[in-house]
Amino acid sequence: MPDILLEICCGSADDVIEAARGGANRVELNSNLFQGGLTPSIGTVEVARASVSIPIVGMIRPRAGGFCYTETEWATAKADAKALKRAGVDALVFGFLHADGTVDERRTREMVSMADGLPCVFHRAFDVVLDWKRALEQLIRCGIRRVLTSGQESDVFFALDTIAEMIRFAGDAIEILPGAGVTLRNIRRVVEATGCTQVHVAAHRTLPETSVANNRSIYYGGALYPPEDRFEITDAEAVAALRGKLG
Repeated sequence: MPDILLEICCGSADDVIEAARGGANRVELNSNLFQGGLTPSIGTVEVARASVSIPIVGMIRPRAGGFCYTETEWATAKADAKALKRAGVDALVFGFLHADGTVDERRTREMVSMADGLPCVFHRAFDVVLDWKRALEQLIRCGIRRVLTSGQESDVFFALDTIAEMIRFAGDAIEILPGAGVTLRNIRRVVEATGCTQVHVAAHRTLPETSVANNRSIYYGGALYPPEDRFEITDAEAVAALRGKLG
């Protein structure tokens, strides 16, 4: 198997440090992974950038819940893009759709222009477009470098044939990055079945947080959110095991 680029999904500066320690080739840096990943704080980006040498892809997503943004949210996304660039990210990842789920070419082009040469990635907003071939053609025209996709399924493993077709359709015009549901058990199968040259993986372990033990009835984000007495961090050993599977 040829050497495959391993990108790790991160939600904190500690995640980035652990991912790099485990042998990740690149990280995607977010906040709030519980809601699919939102824009990270500038402090997070600055600390991560000062701590590792591998490329950091900065998420631009001003809120959870879909990808058709108000004018205020769009202004926020542009301001965040400028701030992430100043903080030292190596690429930007985002996804802008119209209300009908089609690619918003105007906003996508404008964000690519604002990136001023930084590679731009279209995230899994791509997985809800109705016609992925048309969407890929639009993203190529807009100057997008790479698309993160689960093959329009909830899990990459259910879409291996579709992802392989996407890679053939894209050719050299745009990169296809499979992600969602990639694990240590299936990562080689995903690579072999799709012909991909890079994969996007989350690799976390849970740590206890004892500072809230005095009152277990308190929820700061709502009872349906993750419990307050634990948190997740990227597992460097799991990243190293994934890296080992890829050669």
